[in-house]
Formats: sequence, C-alpha cells, structure tokens
Amino acid sequence: MAEFRLPKNSRPQKTGKVHKAEGAAAVKRFKVYRYDPDSGQNPRFDTFEIDTEKCGPMVLDALIKMKSEQDASLTFRRSCREGICGSCSMNMNGKNGLACTTAIEDLKGDITITPLPAMDVIKDLVPDFTHFYAQYASIEPWLKTKTTTPSGKERLQSPAEREKLDGLYECILCACCSTSCPSYWWNSDKFLGPAILLQAYRWLADSRDEYTGERLDELEDPFRLYRCHTIMNCSNACPKGLSPARAIAEIKKLEAERQV
Repeated sequence: MAEFRLPKNSRPQKTGKVHKAEGAAAVKRFKVYRYDPDSGQNPRFDTFEIDTEKCGPMVLDALIKMKSEQDASLTFRRSCREGICGSCSMNMNGKNGLACTTAIEDLKGDITITPLPAMDVIKDLVPDFTHFYAQYASIEPWLKTKTTTPSGKERLQSPAEREKLDGLYECILCACCSTSCPSYWWNSDKFLGPAILLQAYRWLADSRDEYTGERLDELEDPFRLYRCHTIMNCSNACPKGLSPARAIAEIKKLEAERQV
C-alpha cells in the first residue's frame, strides 16, 4: 500500500464541518479533504455520515449522495462510473484507486478520502493534471512511420504481434500508479513516472511503429527513465491490474540491448 502524502499546496490544519445522517439505520463516516483556493482558508477535513442502506455500493455513490443531499459545494471528478475513464481517481484510506470501482464495504472503519498524493489541488478532490498530460504529450503517443502505407491497405499485425500490446493499451491514464510512486513524488519535474512510461512502451512494443530508435533516444536519460527504482507501488495501485513496472523493465532492456 502506498504511503499517503498530502498534496503539494495543501496541508489540512483542522477538522471542518460534520454532516449528520439523522435517523440512519446503518451509518458510515467519511472524512473528506476540502480545499477551496478562493476562500483564502486552510484546507480541512469535513465529516459526512452516510446511510449505507440508502446509498449505492461504491465510494462514488457516497460522494454523489454527499454532494446532492448534504453539501453541494463538494467538488470531485467523475464520468463513466464503470472504471473506464479514470476521472474519479483519488486516495481512499491511504490507497489510490477509482471511486467508482471501490466498494464501501471493502474499506474498514471510517473512510478518509483525499486527492491523489503529491499533485497540486485545484479544489477539494480535484488534482491538477496539467503537468501529467504534458508529460504524456512529450512521448508522442501516436503511431509514427517512415514508410508509405500500402495503397488502400492497413498496416497489418500478426496475432502474436497484436498480443504484445495486451496489458498496455488498457491504461486509462488515471495516474493512480504515478502518484503512488515515491520517485515520482520527489522528481515529477523530470521523471516521467509509471503511467507515462507504460504508455511509452505501448508504442515501442507496437510492430507497426517505425520510430523505435528515436523513442529510445528520448527516454535515455538519468531522470526520465532511470529514476525508477522498482518499488512496485505502481503495479499494486493500478485499478486495471496492469504492471507499469514490467513495462519500465522492458524499456530498460531495449536500451541495454541496443548498446551491445
């Protein structure tokens, strides 16, 4: 389990409001991180009591209930509710995950919800992904070729070549892995982090891509790639069951092979 670190620009100083669930038969308490930069106030934790008998089974269901019934100012991201878009990534009881696929009953005791660790916070549970997306763009995540596409034909792959992309293309860029990585906490300005390096390997592993050498040149750097120390928090945190650590190891292997 990844150690939780409070976001860069926010340190909760006190306990905030308590929202009671009067007359509830089955109460679950949630401590939710609150931060509004426009208020000029320090961050805080608000407590919400939720009647789990009148709420859906997932943490996201509880957050939606809090916002719709108790405090409309509560801010968080969400979209698909099916673990596909990655919008509702956050830290729950010290572990990164997706609120829409994390069951309330799987989290014991009071549930503490915070933004993803070590990222600047825009408001409440919404982290700033600007830098993360800029890093993603830097690896040029699209098919790059030098030869002309056969007229009227696609660039074909064999089943074996296509199989090499399994465990890579499923990444939803939720940043759960990168923000669970201590190396990324300390060096996110230079280290690409597990999510982006997994995405980088997705194109290195693609038999149709013809810029392998140039891609490896861009990654050959003491910080961009080699700041990974195989701590394995990334693989443990991935809500899709992927292994960024394996992808990073494969990139290092490719870098070493071309030196021989």
